[in-house]
Amino acid sequence: MGLLRVLQTSALYKQWLLNTNFENGTNWDKGTVPCSSDRIHFLAQREVSVYVEAAHSILEMNLPLDGEFILSQEAGFMASSGDTGCGPGSTVIFRDSEDLQWFNPSMWQAATSWDDLEKGSFLFSVHDESVPCPHDDVVFHASSSFRVDTTGNKPEVPVRSLSILGYKFTSNEEFTRYLGSPSGRLQFHGDSSVYPGKPACTDASGCTCDNSANHDRICAATTCSPTDCRKPLHPVGHCCNVCGAIVLLQSTSMFNLESYRQRLQHLFLIQPPYRHVRMAISKVFQIHWLLRLLPRAAADEVQLLLLDGETGAESGMVAENLAREIVKDALLQGEHLGISSAEFKASSGNSSEVTESKMGLVASITVGILLLLSFLLLLGFLFQRGIIKVPSLPSLSSWRKANEIGELGGPLDHGFDNPMFDKPVMMPAELGLYTPDPVNFITVTSSGVHFVNPVYDDTDFNA
Repeated sequence: MGLLRVLQTSALYKQWLLNTNFENGTNWDKGTVPCSSDRIHFLAQREVSVYVEAAHSILEMNLPLDGEFILSQEAGFMASSGDTGCGPGSTVIFRDSEDLQWFNPSMWQAATSWDDLEKGSFLFSVHDESVPCPHDDVVFHASSSFRVDTTGNKPEVPVRSLSILGYKFTSNEEFTRYLGSPSGRLQFHGDSSVYPGKPACTDASGCTCDNSANHDRICAATTCSPTDCRKPLHPVGHCCNVCGAIVLLQSTSMFNLESYRQRLQHLFLIQPPYRHVRMAISKVFQIHWLLRLLPRAAADEVQLLLLDGETGAESGMVAENLAREIVKDALLQGEHLGISSAEFKASSGNSSEVTESKMGLVASITVGILLLLSFLLLLGFLFQRGIIKVPSLPSLSSWRKANEIGELGGPLDHGFDNPMFDKPVMMPAELGLYTPDPVNFITVTSSGVHFVNPVYDDTDFNA
């Protein structure tokens, strides 16, 4: 029973939307199926596989150089009797299907079971998961044909299985043989080959959809609508900015993605305020950034994208209210649901992270103040013990004395003394009465003032 639960949670069915059926009016340029008075024209240089469900009367039909009709038991063509009954008739051209791309999200619809696929109970997904993932079952309508370009950025397009014309291919060997048939060659073309036979997801908590290698192709085929919310969101695996809310869950081994999807559907999405909210739930590889510059951590998370379809000032508000209730429920029942943490971001700018960041800021400031006080107390203790001493500031007098000290530590040399200004007491009151003092280096004679060189202090200046 446990194995059955895993298989049910892992399988998603991705169904190709378009076909090349004769009875599909959208395949004709006039928008309607040709009547018996019309001339039918297929483009000569195009390859096409056309499924025919009923019998048709035709006046004229021009066939392509390479193509086929797949006829059901009741199908066939007969010549028109001339009794038109549908007007004068005209030339009706079969539309070109050459440009229909495998990696175009709008070409697919998803369901969790075959019954939901038959009933039209489809899932909403991010763009990368709208196209088949490696663990998905791919379905083409049993009573239909098609033409799809499978070109991708890798040689192989892996899937779990392929259902074509009512037959299911589960291995690459048997599907390769089908590609060699006229139908397989006309239905599939491109540089990459679809490869069925990949294993199913065996993790009940979900598996990531490995379409990142073709993300650019997926987004090139996607048209984004303008947003009018304050802070548009960009979900992982999505091509466009959106107005709404994103819930991120950290899960444990007890988490079951499909069971949780059903819980949200029956607990919240059936409520009148949330009936028009679209929810995409998936396992994604999320990178958390530090200051939006450096990668901080990376891990698998469960992402819930909520879009309410509102516009203007109300855009995303209903989705935000739902996100708050989902986070609250996850925090209250997380132990039983296998959820360890939950948070949300909204396009209004509100977020559960805002409160956490403010609390973190207050905590950081508090810790910083405590560390500063501890540092000051430690300094005071060290000063008291004499381990650290505060150096005394130099006084003005010491600064002046320092100015008298030369570069080599001795007294600063001011040069010779000027007898006229520095030492006026050395000058005699009357010239000629001064007796030379061996201690002084200045001698005043009748012939003038002489400076005695101490090295040659025995020089006779009167000679």
